Amino acid sequence: MPATQIRTRRWKAVALATSTVLAALAIPTMTATPAGATTTAYDSTYYKNAIGKTGTSLKSSLHTIISSQTKISYSAVWNALKVTDQDPNNSSNVILLYSGVSRSKSLNGGDVGDWNREHTWAKSHGDFGEATGPGTDLHHLRPCDVQVNSIRGNLDFDNGGSTVTNGGGSTVDSDSFAPRAADRGDVARMILYMTVRYEGDDGWADLEPNEKVGNGSNPYMGKLAILKAWNEADPPNAFEERRNDLIYTNYQGNRNPFIDHPEWVEAIW
Repeated sequence: MPATQIRTRRWKAVALATSTVLAALAIPTMTATPAGATTTAYDSTYYKNAIGKTGTSLKSSLHTIISSQTKISYSAVWNALKVTDQDPNNSSNVILLYSGVSRSKSLNGGDVGDWNREHTWAKSHGDFGEATGPGTDLHHLRPCDVQVNSIRGNLDFDNGGSTVTNGGGSTVDSDSFAPRAADRGDVARMILYMTVRYEGDDGWADLEPNEKVGNGSNPYMGKLAILKAWNEADPPNAFEERRNDLIYTNYQGNRNPFIDHPEWVEAIW
């Protein structure tokens, strides 16, 4: 059944060997453990042309796979988010990105206390706005508190900054934003999905990650090293996996490969 993934994780052999040696020498390691290799029910079907590849070859294969997509309108995003981001403990609410707040589905709008549609890949980075395509792609659109969304604006992602009011632990400074810890991996995987999905061959800009902040209207989003670290530190959870399944089965017919295979982030970048 598409909504249920068969997922088993195993540590990379090199990581095991390294940790064994370090333990024997009684030397503590300060580096993050690489994401474990993953097996899903889609590997022999949806991802069959990507399995076993790395680097640009893997990125190209995934682009071809996920570009087969049904597009929805920006107005349709409202109702879609009420399904994809439903609070598992309260079917009348959605869970808001960055703050983690559970808020009534009916409070979608633009006033204080409402939630609206956050483009994690800021729509000005590549100038795609709200047009059908990257501007309406559910794999990077999430419900978000109106004020927190405004604070994030079109800032790139990086660590540091001051605490965002009602932001659940998110931080911000003059040129970057950091989501609360529980959303950092989600954000990383959404951003990197966009870089693989939109490669400049369909009338939209070629979206790419880089190591900068302050990218402005350029089709770039940073910082890549930070996004990679967030992907490692905050692996996909049941909420994120369910969301991926719902977008695939109910709306767009494509998947975020980095939710299914978070280790592919390191394999490509």
